[in-house]
Amino acid sequence: MPRDSDDLRRGTLDVLILKALVWDPMHGYAIAKWIGDRAGGELTIVDAALYKALHRLESDGAIRAEWGLSENNRRAKYYSLTARGRQTLRAELTAWRKYSGAVNAVLESN
Repeated sequence: MPRDSDDLRRGTLDVLILKALVWDPMHGYAIAKWIGDRAGGELTIVDAALYKALHRLESDGAIRAEWGLSENNRRAKYYSLTARGRQTLRAELTAWRKYSGAVNAVLESN
C-alpha cells in the first residue's frame, strides 16, 4: 500500500536519523545538525518532529538511548543504532532509491 504524504515525511525523517547514527551515538541536537550540514542547510529539522521520531524509533527497537554528557558538559540522551535499526536502514534506503528514481523519471520526462 502506498504511503500518504505524512507517512512519507515521517519515513524520510526516520531514515535520515538512522543514517546519522551509522557511525557514532549522537544526542538530538547533534543529529539535527548532522542532517542539516549534510543537506547544505536545505533541511531544517523541527525539534518536536525530531524527538517524536527518536521516541518512535526507540519504541520500535531501531535505536537505543543512554544518558551521557555532551561536549559542553550538559546531560544529554545519546542515541545509537541497533542491529534492527541497521536492517531497517538498509530496507528504507532501498525503498527510498526506488521511490526517488520513480519521481525523478516522471519529473525528467518530456
